[in-house]
Amino acid sequence: MKSFKFKVHDNNYKVKLLSHEGNTIELEVNGTKYDVKLREEVKTTKTPTLVRSASKRPVEPLKVNPSSKRTKIVAPIPGVIMAVDVKVGDTVKVGDRLIQLEAMKMENNITSEKSGKIIALHVSVGQKVLQNEVMIELE
Repeated sequence: MKSFKFKVHDNNYKVKLLSHEGNTIELEVNGTKYDVKLREEVKTTKTPTLVRSASKRPVEPLKVNPSSKRTKIVAPIPGVIMAVDVKVGDTVKVGDRLIQLEAMKMENNITSEKSGKIIALHVSVGQKVLQNEVMIELE
């Protein structure tokens, strides 16, 4: 098996591990054989399993403030803009589709949660957006 060289208090030792079964090891020290029993059984290591702890609070959907004059529509998740259904100056109602966003091979419709007029459009078809990136501003 394995061979080791040790020096303890200026004495040299040649140690050979001959066998290892369970908690018993047979070794040879400077030509003399010894059977050594370990105090604890040797445990085989396993690949650790990583477990993510549960979120302390659930994700809350984005809600707009109905009393505010300006509303920003942000990307709920990272993705690619597949379609833009509005342009600056358009008037929209609650529930109207504004943008179609592809994320994780799924098409997501981004709808208006407030009625108003489109005052700014920050995205175009084919553009990649990150989570919470402002896409549209309503007034």
